[in-house]
This record gives sequence, structure tokens and C-alpha cells, in this order.
Amino acid sequence: MSSDPWGRVDDAGTVYVRTAEGEKVVGSWQAGSPEEALAYFERKYDGLVVEIGLLERRVRTTDLSAKDATTAIDHLRQQVDEHHAVGDLDALRQRLDKLAGEVEARREQRKAAKARQAEEARKAKEDLVAEAEQLAASEQWRAAGERLRALVDTWKSLPRLDRKTDDELWHRFSHARSAFSKRRKAHFAALDAQREEARRIKEKLVAEAEELSGSTDWGPTAARYRELMQDWKAAGRAQREAEDDLWNRFRGAQDVFFQARGEVFAERDAEQRENLTRKEELATEAEKLLPVTDLKAARAAFRAINERWEAIGHVPRDARPRIESRMHAVERAILDAEETEWRRTNPEARARAEGLTGQLQAAVDKLRQQVDQARAAGNNAKADKLSQELEGRQALLDQALKGLEEFGG
Repeated sequence: MSSDPWGRVDDAGTVYVRTAEGEKVVGSWQAGSPEEALAYFERKYDGLVVEIGLLERRVRTTDLSAKDATTAIDHLRQQVDEHHAVGDLDALRQRLDKLAGEVEARREQRKAAKARQAEEARKAKEDLVAEAEQLAASEQWRAAGERLRALVDTWKSLPRLDRKTDDELWHRFSHARSAFSKRRKAHFAALDAQREEARRIKEKLVAEAEELSGSTDWGPTAARYRELMQDWKAAGRAQREAEDDLWNRFRGAQDVFFQARGEVFAERDAEQRENLTRKEELATEAEKLLPVTDLKAARAAFRAINERWEAIGHVPRDARPRIESRMHAVERAILDAEETEWRRTNPEARARAEGLTGQLQAAVDKLRQQVDQARAAGNNAKADKLSQELEGRQALLDQALKGLEEFGG
């Protein structure tokens, strides 16, 4: 019989291994010596040691799943429990038990981590849903649309939750996107309708603008173009391609009209500036008639100057008041001279003036006599009252005398 600390071979060739529960039969050996039998089963034990060591390293240094690790542990445990090796099998069981504990601990860690990830994913998806529902009411069509597409990409990058929770959140998320898409579609449909209406209106405006482009009725046509521009702005924008084409036609029609008007006005302005120069010369000639010394000659000369004045056309609007005031001043001076001459040479007027002067002079003499009488009688109050009346009559007399002087005596 042959033996070692962990096993033995009896005389019949049966191989035993020693365990904490006693000896267990490993197998039988008939092909050689007992030493060879023990060596063979010891090598099998060494093989188990190597396999367990490799599994320990895989569990502790790789991301081997708990399921695969448990399967491998159970497989090695079965080999240990079948006692087909000679060695410290109890130590191997202890190592496998320890390793199984580590695997279970890792399983719980991963389970907790998975639960945390699921909670984070749920929270993240709830946040995505809340933002999507808020964006569903937005009218920032481009920005909101781009943001919703980004939210979809973010959703796809998150892990799935349990089916019920994931489906409920996805339903809300999808509904928000659909609501936004529906509102945006309706908005742009309405916008297209508005732009089509704007195109129709602007085509009419362009047609009228083109029809007016050859008009020479400058004032009313320019006013109508201003009205057309107001109508153009009020119509809103048409589709981009139509808008650009219509605007180019509208602006082109205006340019034709206003360029023609500008050329005419430029010619007219040059003519009016020349007229102003000629009228300034006439105004200077008229002003040389003053002061009036020979009324008849001045009147005839002014009439001749005025006839030439009337024959000249319009002057620039801003210069009109200034140049006309110069002629009016000369005309007023001649009229004043005529009025003075008429009063001086009118017999009836002279007689009326002399009669009025005589009456006033008699009234003044009488009042002066009454004032002297009242003072002589000591009636100062009456004298003062008569003196005030005397002052008024004397003032009228002075004015009448001055008027009489204009008649030459």
C-alpha cells in the first residue's frame, strides 16, 4: 500500500483521498504502481488548482458576467465534489465558496448599479418628455424643431426601462412631437395661403405700376405710386421667388416714371432759375422808380415793367415770395403816391377839409372862452371839465390842419 498526506492506494489498487468528512474513493488503478496512481490523481488536483486560479483572476480582473462566473464555479465544484483528484479538496471548496461570495457581491453591485442607471434613465426620459411637451406649444418653429430632433437622439442613447414605464413615457414624448409637427404644418399651410394671397395682390399692384410708368401727369401719378407702395407693404411677403421677381418689376416701373419725371423737372428747374434771374433784373429796374417824383412817368414805367414781368414764366417755389414782395413794395409806393396826389387835387375833399377845420377852430375858441369865464367866476371844477374837452377838440383840430396841409395850403 502506498500513501501521502492527502491520499492512499490500497492493495487492491483503490485510490482514496482524505477530506474533512473522511476518506473518499477517488478511483481504481491497475495499470502501474501505487506511486504512479497517486501521482496521476495529484496531477488532476493540480489541474483543478490551475483552473480555479484562472477563474479567480477572470472574476477579479475582467467584466465576466455573474451568470458565466457562477456556471464556471458550479462546474469546478462538481469536479471537486466528485473526488477524482488527490489533494486538499476542502481548501479548493473554500476557495470556490469565497469566489462564489465575490461573484454574488458583484452581482448585487451590478444589480444596484443597474437600478441606479435605470432610475437615472427614467429621470432623464421624464426630463426629455417634459421639455418636449413644453416645446410642443412653441412657435419658434426652426429652433424648436431642431431641439426636438436632438431630444430624439438623446432618447435613443438612453437605456430602455421596464416595458410599461418606457412605453408610457415614449407615448407622451411621441404625442408632444406629433402635436408640434401638426401645429407647425398648420402654421406653414396658413403662411403659404397668406403668401399666395400676397402674390395675387402684388401682381395687381405691379400691373398698375407698369401701366403708370409712361404717365406724364406727374403729381397725381407720383401720389398714386406712393399709395401703391403703402399697399405693397400692407400685402405682406409672397413666396421668395415670386417676391423677388414682382419687386424687381414693381421697382423697375417706378424707376421708369420717376426718371422721366426727374428729367422733365430738371429741365423745368433750369428754366425757372433763368426766369428768376430775369425777374430779379426787372425788380431792380422797378425799384429805381422810387422815390416817386413824377407820378405819371413812374406809373407808366411800372406798367411796362409789369407787362414784361407777367410774360416771364414761373420761378422756383422757394424764391417766389421774396421776388414778388419786391415788386409789390414798388407797386404800393406808387399807389400811395397816387392817393396823396388825389387828395391834394380833389376840390371837394379840400372844401370838406377846410369846413371841418373851421368848425373845429370855432369850437376850440368857444371852449377856451368858456374855460376863462369859469375860472373868473371861481368855478374851477367846471373849468377843469371844460379844459379836458378843450384838449380833445384841439387834438382833432391839429389833425385836421395837418390833413389840410396835404392839399397844399
